Amino acid sequence: MSVIVGSGDFTYRVEEGWGKLPEGWSLGDVGGVGVDRQDRLYVFNRGGHPMVIFDRDGNFLKSWGEDTFERPHAIYMAPDDTVWCVDDGDHTVRKCTLDGEVLFTLGTPHQPAPEFSGQPFNRPTHIAFAPEGDFYVADGYGNARVHKYTADGEHILSWGEYGTDPGQFNIVHNICCDSAGLVYVSDRENHRVQVFDGDGTFVEQWNNLHRACGLTMHNPDDPIFFVGELGPFLAINRSYPNLGPRVSVVDKHGKLLARLGGPHAGTEPGTFIAPHTAAVDSHGDLYVGEVSFSAWIPVFQTQRPAFVRSLQKFTKVKAS
Repeated sequence: MSVIVGSGDFTYRVEEGWGKLPEGWSLGDVGGVGVDRQDRLYVFNRGGHPMVIFDRDGNFLKSWGEDTFERPHAIYMAPDDTVWCVDDGDHTVRKCTLDGEVLFTLGTPHQPAPEFSGQPFNRPTHIAFAPEGDFYVADGYGNARVHKYTADGEHILSWGEYGTDPGQFNIVHNICCDSAGLVYVSDRENHRVQVFDGDGTFVEQWNNLHRACGLTMHNPDDPIFFVGELGPFLAINRSYPNLGPRVSVVDKHGKLLARLGGPHAGTEPGTFIAPHTAAVDSHGDLYVGEVSFSAWIPVFQTQRPAFVRSLQKFTKVKAS
């Protein structure tokens, strides 16, 4: 019997076992997922084959990046049919063709900016493009900054510092930009998403989230957001229900529309351990990548399941 998750306009059927890999292959932690204009899924993962590509039915098409990436963290599918790959392990952002040719590298591999300096980059986490062609880099694990660049990679400005006030960050994670030029930033360990204009001026924040991690936007003109939330991880609260891990669906002001996932971390279909990234295809189907193999949730350090998946597909259920 199919597993159904979500509610209302965001009801999905879990496609168990989706994604057919060559014999002997497996995905590592999935840092980023993205869908191209042919609805092919690009899975940027930390296994032996960093970029794995599937068709919409889950058939393996090809892989690339085996000699390029150190620690895949996120991707952005650009409208010019390129894919921008953020590697926090070697502190770079690479622009690649859909076949894996590196066209441009921002940052110097293995030469990070000094930690906490605010200078690009120290373990960047994500990238997003503005409608006029400028782009933003979330930076990330070793900084608390958002950097803005021209389309040619010239630095324009940066904003952010450590803290909890508006405009301050405690792990800048995923970042999105809508067609109006607003910039949405998941401020993970401050349990919120902050919204800015294109110059970094604070607009608003959403606080009904728990460790907002993966932030994915669908329909830039009237955006809907899928927010992967990491669950509680402290010994005192990791058994608390209704804190995630889960995927929340919210509107452009953070209003909750639906939630996917169980009350606790799990490996059953439709539940999550650590939803890190998501993508939506032209049919409205949802793909969620997880960093499930990392020991982020302490209970799995000593009670590790024999199999922990890192990618799930959710097929949208049409309203009757």
